[in-house]
Amino acid sequence: MTAKVSTDIEPNSSQASMDDKSGVACHVDALQSDDISEEDRAFLRNFPADKKKKVLRKIDVRLIPLLTLLYLFAFIDRANIGNAKIEGLTEDLKLTDDQYNTCLSIFFVPYVLFEVPSNYVLNKFRRPSRYMGAIIVAWGTVMTMAGVVKNFQGLFAVRFFLGMTESGFFPGAVLIISKWYLPYETQTRIALFYTASALAGALSGLLAFGIAQMDGIGGLAGWRWIFLLEGIATVSAGVLCFFTMIDSPSLSSNWLTPEEIRYLELRQQAEPSRRATAARKSKGLNVKVLRAVVSDWQIYLQALIYWSNTVPNNGLKFTMPQIMKNMGFTSSNAQLLTLPPYILGALSAYVSAVFADRFNWRMPFIAVPQTLVVIAMAILAAKADDIKNNIPACYFAVSLACLGLYPINPGGNAWTVNNLAGASKRAMGIAYMIALGNAGGVVGSYIYIDKEKPKYPTGFGASMGFAGLGIIACLILEGSYKWLNAKRAKMSKDEVHAKYTEEELDSMGDRSPLFRYGL
Repeated sequence: MTAKVSTDIEPNSSQASMDDKSGVACHVDALQSDDISEEDRAFLRNFPADKKKKVLRKIDVRLIPLLTLLYLFAFIDRANIGNAKIEGLTEDLKLTDDQYNTCLSIFFVPYVLFEVPSNYVLNKFRRPSRYMGAIIVAWGTVMTMAGVVKNFQGLFAVRFFLGMTESGFFPGAVLIISKWYLPYETQTRIALFYTASALAGALSGLLAFGIAQMDGIGGLAGWRWIFLLEGIATVSAGVLCFFTMIDSPSLSSNWLTPEEIRYLELRQQAEPSRRATAARKSKGLNVKVLRAVVSDWQIYLQALIYWSNTVPNNGLKFTMPQIMKNMGFTSSNAQLLTLPPYILGALSAYVSAVFADRFNWRMPFIAVPQTLVVIAMAILAAKADDIKNNIPACYFAVSLACLGLYPINPGGNAWTVNNLAGASKRAMGIAYMIALGNAGGVVGSYIYIDKEKPKYPTGFGASMGFAGLGIIACLILEGSYKWLNAKRAKMSKDEVHAKYTEEELDSMGDRSPLFRYGL
């Protein structure tokens, strides 16, 4: 972060958002002459509002639907094992409960380990579309191979390599969004493509219902066709990515005018929290930045918030078809009954993000959904033991859980993006936080124990506990940001510059006394 910019503005302030949704006009006057030229400042200040909206719509139309589609495939491929289970996977492969849970959890081990390296590599690519396309084709190929496994060892290997190849997509997508949009534009966009994770649950059940009717065709079981056809679809989507994903303004002259390209590039330069490493790019691994990421306290609180989603959500996603079946429905009807809760979750994620970006305030739009998860899990814990006589209450609770789960991660990711200063730290920090958060997926894979059905005391109890922990982390994070901002505000610019050099302030990034955390 460049100190001179931050002395005069708070880059993530509500005022910035309310003054000008483009996020630039309110910053231009604060820029010093050696940050951008007077001509560039005048260009940003006078860029018409209707053109700002038009260029953002251009980006939205080209980037967000594609990321949504790709994340839809990612979550379908990750979670369709739950649909395959009730179509005979465990019986055909002779899997024990422990072996099935192991296959669920092994996905998250390479998924967590490779997220940070993947984002580091992606940040070096001039054309992110090439890298993202390659990993999507890779995981689609692995997914297809799941349709021909013969035993536990084969399924274990497929799930391991699926986690490895899929690991780079979500943190990469968040990073790409952060390169095109300003901080208070991010959550709505993240939420739009994150809704795919909820829609994937709905579509996965619907697809499984249809594909399972192919049972016996070609001598293959219905669950094998689920993996085969959905894997082939993902490979096709990966190929599409090579040709359709937008890379950067400078490489977009076929759909952006020169004036729009200049505007998009300058507004990123004018955003203080985005400029910490703009002038100094390391050719190798920046160990100092990596150390700053690993030692950053806020990332660990954000990871706890992430766990309040990943533990309950992954457990529920893998188990929801079985919960519906426990109510007494057939496998086909159980697949279809998973649709409405996921659709509610998708709508909840988007609506919550719209209000969070409008008010430029993350905490209540994370903590309230977390509270809904606690309530939902409490209802299930109380009623699921006699689930066939409590179908309305339990189905309502599952729907309420989805309503609460899906706004959490878009809010947490936007909060993280907005409070990491510097391109390198942002790239590594996003991936590191998501990696820590996704470690909760390992826990979520084990909490729903088959022999405990239909009550699932471990599953519902653990989900309630992690959601509660997330609420506490959310409140602590909000309070810490407010306290630090107030503490830093007590130091005048002259006091700060007397104590630190420009280079020292620049290297501090979001730890600089001139940086203000976004709430």
